[in-house]
Amino acid sequence: MHLGVIGYGNIAQTLLDLLSQPGAPAVTRVTLLVRPGKAEAVAEATGGSALPVATVETAEALIAGGPDLVVECAGHAGVTAHVTTVLRAGIDTVVVSIGAMSDDALAAELKAAAKAGGARIVLPAGAVGGIDLLSSLSASGPVEVTYRGIKPPKAWAGTPAEAVADLDTLDHALVFFEGTAREAASQFPKNANVAATLALAGAGLDATRVELIADPAAAGNIHAYEVRSSVATYSMKIENLPSKGNAKTSVSTIYSVLREIRNRLAVVAI
Repeated sequence: MHLGVIGYGNIAQTLLDLLSQPGAPAVTRVTLLVRPGKAEAVAEATGGSALPVATVETAEALIAGGPDLVVECAGHAGVTAHVTTVLRAGIDTVVVSIGAMSDDALAAELKAAAKAGGARIVLPAGAVGGIDLLSSLSASGPVEVTYRGIKPPKAWAGTPAEAVADLDTLDHALVFFEGTAREAASQFPKNANVAATLALAGAGLDATRVELIADPAAAGNIHAYEVRSSVATYSMKIENLPSKGNAKTSVSTIYSVLREIRNRLAVVAI
């Protein structure tokens, strides 16, 4: 497989490392779409990779390389700038920054581009489990979903949480946000992708209730949610280790992307 990747942050760098390990999916080469002016530096940084890596600075150049699959991991801005073009070219795209789908206009644009190009938008489970069950239950009728995202205070640095509390000195668990998944995804674009994932699989962005919590006792990123429907009721709590170099992202998110690549290539997908 020729894999295209939009972005070269923590997720992309870790993904490249995982793809270079024994037993990894059979990706034969990678093309990275990076910010203008960064291609030379990224090419130098990836020069020692076990995989052949090319760097480009436009979506058109990425498409010209003919990737079989593209993975977006460049944040909401990366989705807005590049994914529509890639989808319209007929290339299936894994959108890691799922919170971008909370923008109705952007979501409609992406869907129209995918339809025009005959491509698919793939939304990975990311750092949360049970998405398959939630999506199944939503077909049975209304579902109620309540989500709580708990992370160490440092994981909320650079977000509106700083206006509510001094994150450096916080000594107790603090609920600093209560609202809908749409509001969470909009206000916390780097922290609330799980809320958006649950909403899109279940009750919708405006009906999914969200609490965001800073807790100095949290060793990692905790995602907990409850689901009620006429068919089944369940609850789930997942304690994830943060990825190296970015406390906002759970390392399991990257393995979720790896799973999507593996299933794309495998004879049996699970």
